[in-house]
Amino acid sequence: MPYMVQKKKITNIYNKTMIFTIFKKELKDTLRDRRTLLMMIVIPVLIFPVIMNLFMGISKSFQEEAATKTLKIGIVSDSKNYVFSELKNIPNTFGKKEIIQYKDSNQLIADLNKDSIQLGVYLDDVFTENWSEKTTANVLMYFNATDVGMKERGEAYMNFIQEKAKKERLKELHLEEKKINPLTTNYRNIASEKEMIGKLAGGILPYIFIIFGFIGCMYPAIDLFTGEKERGTIETLLTTPVARWQILFGKMGVVVLSGLMASLSALLGLFLSIEVFKMVEDKELLAIIHSILSPGFLLMLFALLFPLTIFFAGVMIPIAIYAKSFKEAQSIITPLNIVMVLPAIVGFFPGIELNSLTACIPVLNVVLATKELIAGTLDGGLLTLSFIVMLLLALTTVFISYKKFDKETNIIM
Repeated sequence: MPYMVQKKKITNIYNKTMIFTIFKKELKDTLRDRRTLLMMIVIPVLIFPVIMNLFMGISKSFQEEAATKTLKIGIVSDSKNYVFSELKNIPNTFGKKEIIQYKDSNQLIADLNKDSIQLGVYLDDVFTENWSEKTTANVLMYFNATDVGMKERGEAYMNFIQEKAKKERLKELHLEEKKINPLTTNYRNIASEKEMIGKLAGGILPYIFIIFGFIGCMYPAIDLFTGEKERGTIETLLTTPVARWQILFGKMGVVVLSGLMASLSALLGLFLSIEVFKMVEDKELLAIIHSILSPGFLLMLFALLFPLTIFFAGVMIPIAIYAKSFKEAQSIITPLNIVMVLPAIVGFFPGIELNSLTACIPVLNVVLATKELIAGTLDGGLLTLSFIVMLLLALTTVFISYKKFDKETNIIM
């Protein structure tokens, strides 16, 4: 073997060994930090069980309250007419109710604003006349939009009354319903349950991963660079016979690993919520979730998260190198979380789809690709484009980090 080739191989092995040695040393120090462990493992693992427990508890509470709450309905009418009597006769399967008669609409609206009643029904002066002449009679329903679900409940009552009145009138006029309804339109949804979950709720999963991936990188990045400057240990490290780029790569490896561990801990929390704590009781939904969280899905998700996490680390490290204190670094990096999350929020908007343009927008491409991945409609070309874009950005930020770390004035306080 030629001498130069052998020397190059020995140099490569030495470089890898030194990077790994730095990585092990910094990882050991990082794992001793309780705050980092809390943000990297404990909180991400607990976040899904806590959120799902709160969601299920609140949802159950609202359902129980809605089922037992007696709805007070105010009605303004000149006499106890058809609508008044039918409102009283609606079965309790629609929910319990109490009918209160009012003399004028002003008092009805005032009581509606005070939540003394939840719905108001106004029948004008010509209602009885129109009804008796078998023409269209008008009903005005008042509701408070801040009282969630009241409008829907009012619509359910009036639809029930209207259908009954319609059948009675057709019978009186000796008409068959099918003769006056020339068309019937049926709607059929061709999207699978998996696609609907992916398109409607698929953005939540990458959103959680992005937040915790960022936070998981933040504390190690600050501690391993700004923290060492504050403690005065960075100078000692630089006197060792190790190239600066090796020190940087060893430290950056710990920052990236911390971000990935935080994201994967969040995924573990989701797994615990579903499989251990049994928070999802719907068997059909559970089967869909199992089909989504397949090894292939996790592998492709990791492929998207890996360059994204390197990108986060590459953005934070130059700031941590520049900052003079832990507090200064934290005050600069923390607001960046909002900047990183904003593109992820755009992914929730309806009509925003993964295409050749959105695949080139950092963070947003990860959210949209994950949504398509969950729905099972991901285009391989767009996934590759998203990965390449994030990889190029990651490499760019690594290069910037190297330039900053190589500058003497940024390292020595």
